[in-house]
Amino acid sequence: MARAQLKQFLLVCAALGTGALWGPCEAGVFRYCDPPSELDATQQDTILRFGAVIKSTLERSGGSLALVARSGLDLSRFQMRYSHAGISLRANPNGPWSVRQLYYDCDERRPRIFDQGIAGFVVGAGDPSIGYFSVVLLPGAETEVERIVQDNRQALRLLGGTYSANAYPFALRYQNCNQWVAELLAVAWGGLSDLPPEQDLRAESQRWLRQQAYAPTQFDVGNPILMWLGGVLPWLHRDDHPQDDLAAWRFQVSMPASIEAFARARVPGARRIEFCHANRRIVIREGWEPIAQGCVPGDTDTVIALDQ
Repeated sequence: MARAQLKQFLLVCAALGTGALWGPCEAGVFRYCDPPSELDATQQDTILRFGAVIKSTLERSGGSLALVARSGLDLSRFQMRYSHAGISLRANPNGPWSVRQLYYDCDERRPRIFDQGIAGFVVGAGDPSIGYFSVVLLPGAETEVERIVQDNRQALRLLGGTYSANAYPFALRYQNCNQWVAELLAVAWGGLSDLPPEQDLRAESQRWLRQQAYAPTQFDVGNPILMWLGGVLPWLHRDDHPQDDLAAWRFQVSMPASIEAFARARVPGARRIEFCHANRRIVIREGWEPIAQGCVPGDTDTVIALDQ
């Protein structure tokens, strides 16, 4: 974005008192590629112990993989907690329960596949004072997903060439991190792994997702200025979205919530465990009802005090 355009947008944003597409003007989309803030000793201790609790819970689960998601960019304007999903593997070569994920390389301005330990994955949440982490276990439906996600050829075959944080899930022009996970599940559960090289695996996975009534998350932007951002920031685009959606100021996007809902509907017995940390305590809840905003524990939640 040219400096004059950026200044004009910030002035309009301040005048309207509104947020940018993925968060407040002062801390949202314009900091998408900023490095995470340095953590002090207490914050580092919290993150490391939070990651250790998650990892030990995964270890006790008896499963071989899990769909995982973390909070990150501030999506509270859209009543959404999670922004980034990946697949945690017990047998990940990078280390037990490391997360295989797609991420946007801000320096090279292109997407990559990356394996990252749980603690490193959690650090990406952005706000060190509070963080949320979701785990979905897939009993009886893990084997083929594990085979596909560990097959580098298949994982890279599904990697789109151009990243867009708000990529439309049923178009090939762009891809976001969560869409890569959705397409990988489609290859695994749709039996698409043996398609010949001349067939576009992404196109076939999207076709299968449509057939299975996969429902992306809908963002009702409700403001033409925010829609305009999709044409000027390098990680947001609008030229892959249907004209009817653009006319209604909305985007349909693969998000952790849509992937979890799809897995829950498809896998009988799918289990969800949610974790959060705040105020030097960790809260753990099993079930599909989310932990209260602010990481406030319920009567049946497990609470771990970090100062004891």
